[in-house]
Amino acid sequence: MAKRRQLEIPSPETLKELEDGFARETPRAGTRAPIADVAADAASRADPLPQHLREENARDRADAKAMREAREKGLVLTELAVADIEADALTRDRMAIDAEEMAELKQSIMKSGMRMPIEVFALEEPGRYGLISGYRRLTAMRELDRETVGPKYATISAFVRSPETLADAVVSMIEENEVRAQLSQYERGRAAAVAVHLEVFKTLDDAVNTMFATASKAKRSKIRSFALVHEELGDMLRFGRELNERQILRIATGLRSGNTEAMRRALERHQASDPASEWAVLEPHITQAELVAPDPTRGGRPKKVIERGPQILLSNGIQIERVTSGDGFAIRLRGEGLDESAVDYCIEQIKGILEDR
Repeated sequence: MAKRRQLEIPSPETLKELEDGFARETPRAGTRAPIADVAADAASRADPLPQHLREENARDRADAKAMREAREKGLVLTELAVADIEADALTRDRMAIDAEEMAELKQSIMKSGMRMPIEVFALEEPGRYGLISGYRRLTAMRELDRETVGPKYATISAFVRSPETLADAVVSMIEENEVRAQLSQYERGRAAAVAVHLEVFKTLDDAVNTMFATASKAKRSKIRSFALVHEELGDMLRFGRELNERQILRIATGLRSGNTEAMRRALERHQASDPASEWAVLEPHITQAELVAPDPTRGGRPKKVIERGPQILLSNGIQIERVTSGDGFAIRLRGEGLDESAVDYCIEQIKGILEDR
């Protein structure tokens, strides 16, 4: 069995050596640990700028982020070359620009600059843009650019939008023109019909309900009639923009009554030189449709009773018919040999007969 070692009390000299060694290995109160020095050195190397410059850099980074977000939302104005914008990327709702209005707009731009930016969207081709709204402003800038020496009018201020669909872009175009410069009744119908033709919308109802969503139900119904007139006669009407609402609705009535081919033939035979003469070509066919007695089984307000006399067929193929209604008489003339001068001559003869009575 091993002997136990007897513990001895350290001498004063041994205790002093132990205390001196402990003091050498242990840092004094208030001194920095080595890890603190390492962290401070790393921090100074990572951002050596003073505090006020670091704060300024932080603000710049925040501003840059806000700018990127605003640009993505189309809220930042961009200067674009007028040559890089395709005005007809969307089929325009407005068919023509009044020359006097264009001259006034150009004068305003030359005097005060262009106050209202246009709206565009990026096309697939890099650096090219399609116009959403601002057709007249873009046209004015292009004309000024051609008429002026130098680059003053070579660029235009624009918001670059990001519509989710082509339909959204079309709706934006319609809304801008409805607010800034009202479309004619015919232009409204044409815009809806063309949007369906280009397959932006599946049906005319979809087009009208989306493009004119804020319009009343009655107004949307009228726009469908305006669209019908464009679909059936748009390739032949020379003065469609000048038609008023009542005239367009009457034309639509004639079309729905089955007079489409007769109206097209009349427009083809008589090349109108002004809105009045074009309406004169169409009105007899419209009147014919309006005189047709309604089907009583369909209900609705009672219509005036129409009585027709026997048709008189002349040797040259012209037909004459007397029509009697509650408010008077009408003489209807039909036939390939008729023209405006012949009808005018008949009117003059009737006028002379009635004045002598």
